[in-house]
Amino acid sequence: MPKIVSTSFGASVKAMYTAQLEGGVGDVLALENENAQLDHIKELNQELLLPNTVANIAAGSGATDANVTAGTDLRIGDTIQLVDAGAATANNVAISAISGTDVTLGTMSGTPAAGTSTVADNLSVTARAGLTSIDDIVQIINSASQGNAGVQSMGSAYDLTVSTASSKQRTSGSWNAAAAVKGNSGVGRDLSLNLLDDCIQSIRTNGGEPKLILMGHDQYFKLERLLNSQQRYMGQEEYQVGVGSEKTFPGTRTGLVLATYQGIPILPDADTTKSEAASGGSKLGSNIYVLDTDYLEIAVAQPTQYIENRDYFAADALVVRGLLYTMAEFRAYRFDVHAKIQDLST
Repeated sequence: MPKIVSTSFGASVKAMYTAQLEGGVGDVLALENENAQLDHIKELNQELLLPNTVANIAAGSGATDANVTAGTDLRIGDTIQLVDAGAATANNVAISAISGTDVTLGTMSGTPAAGTSTVADNLSVTARAGLTSIDDIVQIINSASQGNAGVQSMGSAYDLTVSTASSKQRTSGSWNAAAAVKGNSGVGRDLSLNLLDDCIQSIRTNGGEPKLILMGHDQYFKLERLLNSQQRYMGQEEYQVGVGSEKTFPGTRTGLVLATYQGIPILPDADTTKSEAASGGSKLGSNIYVLDTDYLEIAVAQPTQYIENRDYFAADALVVRGLLYTMAEFRAYRFDVHAKIQDLST
């Protein structure tokens, strides 16, 4: 189903008039519109990069409350399930409010464990209020050793986890097999070229071809240092790889390329999902996603629309209000031709 993402803004009639006077900012409505456009793009980008699972959930005030010690990384309207040390104790509970790290949701059949040095409870998203994220598609599979403890045994609306209780499980070698996930039980470790090569190998073994490597800036600089130490060249020149306005950072054209790895473009993004430590509420480094974009699509039902309202009676105020909205969804046609490296140090 397509999702609607909206961003609203407004300006009072008085502000619009005074902004036109000498020393004013000019067209204040146009200024607000421009800022709203940036906010709208940022929200779309962040929704595409939200984590599927938020770990280290501490007890709140009862069966309708939970405390996310590492920050929420969720959205109001998301449907989640509580995972209690590997067992799904409550499914399909909608989030009604988020305040700081406090998450209010529907009544769960279980209550999050009291916060200790090691918290086994997680919230795993089963349906999004907004766009499906890349992390929803490239999900944790098989066992807790591959990621945050306790996410391994349940299915979800995405059904991306391997579950013995699910008739729709994604098993190795089947047509709907899950993506390859390289985890380390929530313990940070340094990026290595072997991890990246394993992801590429897994995708090619399944008949795909990696088209994009997505990572945070922290991992980009680590990869740059890894490759720099192995360079052997006489001269250098900088070049970029991209499509349209989306481009990689300038890289050095050598035997080992910085803007690409094995010919695969690298796209650094500050909003890339970060793994969470197995204990406590600290964040680890950003994940790395290796994607075959032939099987991924942002399906747009309605391109971004702009609506303006100057009905002062309806607004019950002398304001002009604007709204930007996009109707779209992120979808995947195959899951086994993508891979993820998580539990990386910063």
